[in-house]
Amino acid sequence: MEQFLQEFCLRSDLKTYDPYDIWKTGIGVKVKNLYNTSRILGAVPAAGLTLYDLLFNNRIRIGYSKQEYPIVRALASQVLLNEYRKSGDNNLLEAANNHLKWLEANQSVGYSGACWGLGFTWSAFKNIIYDANTPHATHTPYALEAFHLYTGITQDTRYVDLIRSCFWFFEKDLHVLYEDEETMAVSYGPYIDKIVTNASSYTLFAYSIFLSYFPEKRDYILEKMHRLFRFIRKNQHKDCSWFYSHPEEESFIDCFHSCFILKNLLKANKVVHIEGLDDVVNKGFRYINENFLNKESGLYKRFTRQNKLSFTRFDLYDNAEVLNLATIMGDKKRAAEINERVRQHFIEGRNIYSSIDYLGLKRNKNTLRWAVMPYLYALSGLN
Repeated sequence: MEQFLQEFCLRSDLKTYDPYDIWKTGIGVKVKNLYNTSRILGAVPAAGLTLYDLLFNNRIRIGYSKQEYPIVRALASQVLLNEYRKSGDNNLLEAANNHLKWLEANQSVGYSGACWGLGFTWSAFKNIIYDANTPHATHTPYALEAFHLYTGITQDTRYVDLIRSCFWFFEKDLHVLYEDEETMAVSYGPYIDKIVTNASSYTLFAYSIFLSYFPEKRDYILEKMHRLFRFIRKNQHKDCSWFYSHPEEESFIDCFHSCFILKNLLKANKVVHIEGLDDVVNKGFRYINENFLNKESGLYKRFTRQNKLSFTRFDLYDNAEVLNLATIMGDKKRAAEINERVRQHFIEGRNIYSSIDYLGLKRNKNTLRWAVMPYLYALSGLN
């Protein structure tokens, strides 16, 4: 871990290439939008760009540029804070705070409170393109958690106002896309966009943090948390899986988004007990281990239901999130086994690769957002 801290977390500059680089280019955004609008028209150009990136440009990366990502800074800070709690090394604490300062200075602008997004233009869904400034329900909680963790460890109150500000992003900028007497689901971004199950789970987790900073709103926050949970529980299938988004016939079931839902529920439940949550989580974790685990390799695969062609056989992101989930659940044996498989398959010397294709070739070296930093975060909780 010490080697990786120096290599990936202690740097003042965390600019990185990314597996999504091809889709961030001008032509990539257009082709992705065409594919999201019409799969018949978009399939051939999308496949062409995928093959260009995979077979020709994956290592030389012509036309791609490194950039900073808020989620990388947030996770790097949390990795360092987790390691600081073990060692008491003030250099780690200082480096973590430097990442928090970057996040404070690089918020999405024009919204009701502190918030963060992907940091690049993203054609996400049919007729929905988010620009680089757009914040998301799924990305803001990483920064929020980092500020909250620092505050709890140090008892330093410098970021309390920022944390409280973040509350108003969730309150005023996200939209309620579905609501009935018992449940609710929120938007992915600050638009009337699409119901994405893990967005509601991240929002639930964020509100569990806000409980500490808004004691006067406790009943209101608890009610919202329970409504979000009941939506997630209601949409868990009989086989205990979740589709990524609604409508389900257009969506997919994958590993790391399934893990996102479970980890957010577990983290929220550590703050306040949510009735019925343990049953939902245990069933979901069982589904992951029975359906995503490739027994031959010991790695977790990408999909149990796909809605598009993929050349990736195994992805570090999936395995990092299962590792993190196993650690949170106290399954130390499983966590150690997953980490050993990750080390065998994704790591070569000082380099960490993010994917393995169907030819067995490693792809996307040292791409921090996807998924070196999520792996290091999971590793910092394991040791």
